[in-house]
Amino acid sequence: RCLSTGKASRSAPARTAPRAKILEGVTQNMVTPIELIQAVIDGMAKRGFGRIVNITSLSVYVPLPGLDLSSGARAGLTSFLAGVARTVIDRNVTINSLLPGKLDTDRLRGPHEAGTPEDPAAAAARKARISADVPAKRLGTPEEFGQICAFLCSVHAGYLTGQNIPVDGGLYVSAF
Repeated sequence: RCLSTGKASRSAPARTAPRAKILEGVTQNMVTPIELIQAVIDGMAKRGFGRIVNITSLSVYVPLPGLDLSSGARAGLTSFLAGVARTVIDRNVTINSLLPGKLDTDRLRGPHEAGTPEDPAAAAARKARISADVPAKRLGTPEEFGQICAFLCSVHAGYLTGQNIPVDGGLYVSAF
């Protein structure tokens, strides 16, 4: 079994957010994924196989204005699970995170109505503008992202755990 966690959300900036919004952001992006993992991890370990993939955000490494609470909670989740991952790999259970960058999804289509066709010229201009700073010079596709996730869920990824994998066309610059 493979458990994938993550919820994309834009939250209020932390410096002005009321306590209720802060707790909501931490609950959605850290506590809930931890609770989901708690519900399945022992069963995975008992069966001798399990793959957990957290879909967080590149904002774990590169904070984005307006995503303060989300980024902070996701960074906390990332750190928390780095330790947990190392306690279950000996039972063939892995925990990794995918950090999506700029993917060609409805979320990056701005005010365009999700699921409706976009004018081809407008789509090309939007993609060129958004991908200009991506070394790949294009947006990633949902299919590419899904294939990477499928690999992490496969038997072939049994020796990979506690890792954070940017799926961003080279946008995040780091040698380590």
